[in-house]
Amino acid sequence: MTPADLSRCVVRAVRCAVADGELAAGAAVPERVVVERTRPGGVGDYATPVAFRVAKAAGCPPRDVAGVLARRLGAEPGIERVEVTGAGFLNFVLPAPSAPAVIADAIMRDGVVRDVCRGAAQGLTADEDRSGLREGVVRRSVLRLLCVQGATTEPARLSVAPVAPVAKRDGDVVARYGADAARWAMLAVPARETPSFSDVLLVQGEASEVFRVRYAHARSRALVRNAAQLGFRPEAADVDDAPALLRLLADHPLVLEAAAHHRAPERLTRHLVELADALLDFQYRVLPQGDEKPSAAHRARLALAEAAGTVLAGGLALLGMDAPERL
Repeated sequence: MTPADLSRCVVRAVRCAVADGELAAGAAVPERVVVERTRPGGVGDYATPVAFRVAKAAGCPPRDVAGVLARRLGAEPGIERVEVTGAGFLNFVLPAPSAPAVIADAIMRDGVVRDVCRGAAQGLTADEDRSGLREGVVRRSVLRLLCVQGATTEPARLSVAPVAPVAKRDGDVVARYGADAARWAMLAVPARETPSFSDVLLVQGEASEVFRVRYAHARSRALVRNAAQLGFRPEAADVDDAPALLRLLADHPLVLEAAAHHRAPERLTRHLVELADALLDFQYRVLPQGDEKPSAAHRARLALAEAAGTVLAGGLALLGMDAPERL
């Protein structure tokens, strides 16, 4: 079960509990449930506060609602354990993510992202830019994120929280830093906060987050090219030496959902940085070393690295940025 599957599974559990009379008939069945990574010090892998939302309409304590849902969800295939903590938080332990599953999801989602980004212009129209450069950049990114989730919001009807403009002291940030670096700075902090610009945006090195993300994508493509020269191609299979990379890839659908729901592209930028760093750490184990011959393990690692690069490219596209294959 993927984290995205878990969200749908919780919705189904609420619906069935109401239908079977375990929860009051007036209990609200949410259309979607927010499932997020458990915070440090928490229990399990993922958590959701859905019981509080349901309890309000059901007229009973959230912990009672959580207990009903925990019993149902604990019997679901793909969920190892469900615990109720605090006043009614549901906490889940899932099996370790499967490399073939996250690779398949990355390929499927890449098609959706490509369709969305083809239909949403990368530039800003005069109407979108009337209220300021940054608001236009934020609105366009939020619109793409919503479209990936299946929303059909028209640009003119899109509501976002007040967006702090680029400070006058920063001048023409697009001319100084380039369109992509400027966009990254505008999207990397919550919309209500004034974005920060510095010469780090111009650095082609590890000090620059935007460079690391684009470089990690370029490295994934270089690994595929280098493997072809060695006579082998990526083949999805289990990978047992990349737990951090697998976890981040498995979390990607939830990150996109949360970024769209909260109108918060900065959630996506943070995730892309973590994913890029994990891929850059993993890259050294992908290709054979010295006299080593390509093996099934190398092909599986290459498939995982390629999938990570695909996710990075899609994430950059949702932010309105390019993902060069060579840097």
